[in-house]
Amino acid sequence: MASSSFTLTDVQQRIDEVKRFLSISLNIANAHTVEFYTHDVWKQFMAVPPEEVLSAVSSYNGHEGEPQPGANERCRTTFGFCDDTKRLVDTRELLQAAKARSLPDLGVCVSRDELLQALRENDPGSPPAEEAAVLEPDEFMNSKKSHEVQSMSEVVARLAQRCRVKQVIDVGSGKGYLCSFLSLQYGLRVYGIDSSSTNTHGAQERNRKLKKFSRAYQRQKAARARREAALSARDESDENIEPGRNGDDGIFYAAEEETVPQREEEEEEEEEERSLGLISLSEVSPTADGSSDPDREEVFLSALSVDAIEAASPRIPPGRLSAEERERRKRENLERKARSRPGTDPAALFSPLTSYVTAETELRELIGELEDAVMVGLHTCGDLAPSTLRMFVAKRELASVCSVGCCYHLLSEEHDPAAQECLRGVCGFPMSQYLREQSWFCGRNARMSACLALERVSLGQGIQMESLFYRAVLHVILRDHYSSFKSEKRVGNVYSKAKSFVDYVRRALRRLELDESKLPDSVIQDYHDTYRARMGEMRAFNMLKVTLAPCIEGLILLDRLCYLKEQEDVSFSALVQLFDPLLSPRCYAVVGVKSRSYEDRIRD
Repeated sequence: MASSSFTLTDVQQRIDEVKRFLSISLNIANAHTVEFYTHDVWKQFMAVPPEEVLSAVSSYNGHEGEPQPGANERCRTTFGFCDDTKRLVDTRELLQAAKARSLPDLGVCVSRDELLQALRENDPGSPPAEEAAVLEPDEFMNSKKSHEVQSMSEVVARLAQRCRVKQVIDVGSGKGYLCSFLSLQYGLRVYGIDSSSTNTHGAQERNRKLKKFSRAYQRQKAARARREAALSARDESDENIEPGRNGDDGIFYAAEEETVPQREEEEEEEEEERSLGLISLSEVSPTADGSSDPDREEVFLSALSVDAIEAASPRIPPGRLSAEERERRKRENLERKARSRPGTDPAALFSPLTSYVTAETELRELIGELEDAVMVGLHTCGDLAPSTLRMFVAKRELASVCSVGCCYHLLSEEHDPAAQECLRGVCGFPMSQYLREQSWFCGRNARMSACLALERVSLGQGIQMESLFYRAVLHVILRDHYSSFKSEKRVGNVYSKAKSFVDYVRRALRRLELDESKLPDSVIQDYHDTYRARMGEMRAFNMLKVTLAPCIEGLILLDRLCYLKEQEDVSFSALVQLFDPLLSPRCYAVVGVKSRSYEDRIRD
């Protein structure tokens, strides 16, 4: 495969652009909302009123605009910040600079369609991709997860086809949605590795149900197609029937004779499904006229959701069967099915594994039958995403990688003086030698800001400001009345249970094990009323944090791309927008393919 059109030098130049901007503006993202009033954050960083910021943010559409009146007359500015005071004096200049340094405007990303096209063009000798429609993901997962799984699975399948591999390793596989879909839809052997045994067990059970669902779903579609074909054949023959002959009976008898073996197998499978609690007679039977009932089909699909409990309508009421008998029937049905399908492709399997994974993890110790594979990660938290990329580079058996990270606030930073030491000396950020040599760090609050979703906020799906406001005013109360306001203890989810601000404060004080009797309700309410008038400052400041979010996320992702570009053995690497950011804000994947050819790996 040809190299990406973006060279290592191109990526380094983009990193420099973003880094220069963040060196001026990052202090806003690193300001802690809890300390907003105790440290008078607005006055510390802003030289414009909050109304001006909110107006600029709401009206800004990315086009060049006139500078704010007199803003540049007071002092020289860089990205809207006064060079002397370091305070923001020109909101529009800041917004323009932030937009120009977000990933879409840096021009370094490719779309999902462009990636798929590149994979096809660079692999002309490959067989056509499988087009079998086994599962529709929106029938057994929510719209967000369905969108993610369907979009990513096609890319992973194409990478596997390009590299001539049949194995996929999903790191941080969670509930196993992606694993199951890759296995059932594309016939890939998938190993899902997750540190939670609960997730692993749940994924295994969910995959078993999905395999049953796919068979039942396909049987229903096939039966409907046969009925429609029979009815169509009857209608066509009606025009040619000789007088006095019962053409309908002849046609239907012929159809019955042709499908007897199929129906026997279907009845056997339906019995298995019922015994496993997946379908009932009423859900799969046609209506009296032989047509499909949409209402029944909807019940059928909803009953087969991945979280469905095995409580069906078997032929024998459950009360007449012992628990042992039910387990015995399940076991026998599964064994019979395994014996009756000797030609089942063993590659179309999903194997959940429980293990804590780092860059040093030996995959062959976890997977005894490991072959060359594609490594994937769908919203891998914190350091797991960079560990996935490091494993891809270090392990010869990994031919390609497709990694979508999340939870940037959980990343460890090598050069952050306030952070703890990285695990085994390997940190999640920065990865590239280019940024490591510059000792660059973002800070936890800035990485937390990188998780904000600009696209959603722009459409009115804003931040829950009241809970942040409550927490900031509580911090003022703790400063004024308690010596332990810097306590390490966290308030937690007190806001969700509170009925009012007074109730919130009292619950928080009890959580912090502080004496609440020293504060009457009236004093607590006075704090609320006093700072309520300044809530606009917090709202405007957080909107600026949202504006900076794509730049901070962009720097983290550019660092990962730069890391792959620095590797001699990686022939192709790219940042790809896989998802719709409104459905899935963490929408970018880091994709890499090694330069070793399929023939080289076979010889090894």
